[in-house]
Amino acid sequence: MNRGMLARRRMLGAAGTAALLLPLVARHASAADRLLAVQIGSLADPAAVPEAVQLGEGMRAAFAAVNVRGGVNGQPVELLQLDDGNDLARFEQRFAEALAQRPLALLSLYGSPTVQRVLQRRLLDAADTVVLNAVPGAEAFRDPGHPKLFHLRAGDGQQIERIVRHVKVLGIRRIGLLYVDAPGGHSGLAAANAAARAAGGVEVQGVKATLDAASLQAAARALASAELPCAVVMGPPRFMADAVAALRAAGFSQSVYAVSYLSPELLVQVAGRGAHGVGLSQAFPNPMGVVLPLQRELQAAMRSTFPALKQLSAFHLEGYVCARLFIEVARRMKGRSSDEFIRTLRALGEIDLGGFRLDFSRGNVGSRFVDIGIVKADGRLAY
Repeated sequence: MNRGMLARRRMLGAAGTAALLLPLVARHASAADRLLAVQIGSLADPAAVPEAVQLGEGMRAAFAAVNVRGGVNGQPVELLQLDDGNDLARFEQRFAEALAQRPLALLSLYGSPTVQRVLQRRLLDAADTVVLNAVPGAEAFRDPGHPKLFHLRAGDGQQIERIVRHVKVLGIRRIGLLYVDAPGGHSGLAAANAAARAAGGVEVQGVKATLDAASLQAAARALASAELPCAVVMGPPRFMADAVAALRAAGFSQSVYAVSYLSPELLVQVAGRGAHGVGLSQAFPNPMGVVLPLQRELQAAMRSTFPALKQLSAFHLEGYVCARLFIEVARRMKGRSSDEFIRTLRALGEIDLGGFRLDFSRGNVGSRFVDIGIVKADGRLAY
């Protein structure tokens, strides 16, 4: 990169760098040489799928930070973001467009239908790229999964296991599970039963529901009438928020837990006071914490790229971690093929990204980290 270009980039700041990156790099690198990552998701309307937008913001912050410092081995990283309008047919079109650009990796697929479509249609079989991170972490998407699909976050099974162990310590032996009637929900029930057997002396009573409001309300009433001391809700974010609200409306005043895809903001928006005291498993550290170097680096990068953002979510951190891992792999790669990406990723062994460790040397799941946060009266999480 020449000095004039670097000076111009510094003057514009990190946000300007991200906007100018694609046309600037295209003049200096062939498609085979570019350090290109792609995010496909519902990105045009932040209110529709805020989690996908937040994942992308975390990625952009990480890439802007490394590019201001000169990029990776002197070469800037590009992030191409393609909106699919939350439509599976359009996702496949965007997927084909992305492959034509020859990216090193697709980052953070979001949504059960999207991940399921990639696996069922075997879209990665002939693609010379990999997928780095997928949300959710349903066991149905990991076993058997795909050799080119790598999961950063602890899976649903690990999150449910953590919740089961947590409630057993509290003296709870009977757990109700309100789960969505979909592959992720069914694998969640299987994981809960397995965790209960491993814990010993714990019983799980599952009740399934569709996304339909009447079905969910009926399931909540059935669970409330069982007089269980604890309930866990399992499904897409809005389903879980609606499930908590339905349980409270049905008179269930006992402890409720949900997995990490449900944000405290959405829960408070939907369930109001019913959100207070709900436990949420967390697959990443507190994004607003200050103890870990990773937390401080995230906050500095986000302030630089998105100065108007004052409250960061776990999805911001997840996107940031995903981009950081991409950078570490790109820095060590000797070529540009998916095979070389995978070889390099595995050769990293355990990598410490500032207090959060990933290790893909023996499999396609990098982290087992799970914490539990409790929603406070002000809507924030207490860890």
